[in-house]
Amino acid sequence: MTAAVEGFTDSLARLVEEFRKLPGIGSKTAERLAFHVLKLSTDKAMALAYAIRDVKRNVRRCVDCFNLAEQDRCAICESPARDRTVVCVVESELDLIAIERSQAYRGLYHVLMGRVSPLDGIGPEQLTTEKLVSRVRAGDVREVILATNPDVEGDGTALHVAELLKSAASGVRVTRIAKGMPAGSQIEYVSDSILKDALSGRKSLP
Repeated sequence: MTAAVEGFTDSLARLVEEFRKLPGIGSKTAERLAFHVLKLSTDKAMALAYAIRDVKRNVRRCVDCFNLAEQDRCAICESPARDRTVVCVVESELDLIAIERSQAYRGLYHVLMGRVSPLDGIGPEQLTTEKLVSRVRAGDVREVILATNPDVEGDGTALHVAELLKSAASGVRVTRIAKGMPAGSQIEYVSDSILKDALSGRKSLP
């Protein structure tokens, strides 16, 4: 998109181009979003701009679990109401949010920030497994729930993490969500009821 397109100023063309860079946004949607911003009042448009600025300035990773936070630790890790003896391991913060929405789990989390995927050039060393092992070794954790996605990469990641935990922290129960999760599905898109079944029906890994 350039300013040479009839009807677009330089600034509007740049805004359309930035929207086009967002995932799932095509040219027509980018144009609609840009014209929507153009029609907003200055206060509303700047509120959007400030929200984007603040996300980039303030949001960081929790030093314990790698969830999103605006302090050193996220609200879940800081909460005295959470069960600190159980840690649910997820691939991303979107999976964590999906589980939280189901209201089926009240323990802590650990975000791997990815999954083992050789085809994408992602190996175990690029995940946050070292920090997870350190947390479990600290002594309070009694169970680790592996809530990676039920597909080839997710299953492989779960097995890798399970082996690490078994060799580094004997006596800790390692379980895998199973019941109700369709093969190949993504946790962030699964319904609350299915997630509840998956968590309640988790099984110990051999």
